[in-house]
Amino acid sequence: MARLLSSDNRVVKSETMTAPMPTIAKRISPMLATDDMNRTKYFYERVLGFKPVLDSPNYLVLERDGQTIHFQNAASEEVMRAMRKHGEFYLEVSGINALWEHVKTLRDEYKISDLCDREYGMTEFHIIDPNGVLVFVGEPTSRRG
Repeated sequence: MARLLSSDNRVVKSETMTAPMPTIAKRISPMLATDDMNRTKYFYERVLGFKPVLDSPNYLVLERDGQTIHFQNAASEEVMRAMRKHGEFYLEVSGINALWEHVKTLRDEYKISDLCDREYGMTEFHIIDPNGVLVFVGEPTSRRG
């Protein structure tokens, strides 16, 4: 049941809503702000293995295994402050142990949590990118490899 709310949080319309068919979701690509394109590109290439597919002064698209992350120049420091407090996304991988062996060597440079098994069935670690975005990296525990 979906509820549409007014600006003062009153229910204006309540109904069951479904996506139009035969639409197929193909990919979701986060679009994030950065105040330093080069530092952002360096992090995602070096730490998580992404490669640039579009690299301009104002817009960056990074890709790995068909998945993309987009970055654009932040409009202001206020945008970056908001990103540092609220930006996060989940990257599900296959073969987390191999990635973890690489990432854990970078603890002197980045804030990284330990690899752990979570109660919701994922083995994961967390790392904060140079923009303050919290990146959850995980693999279903049953497929851990």
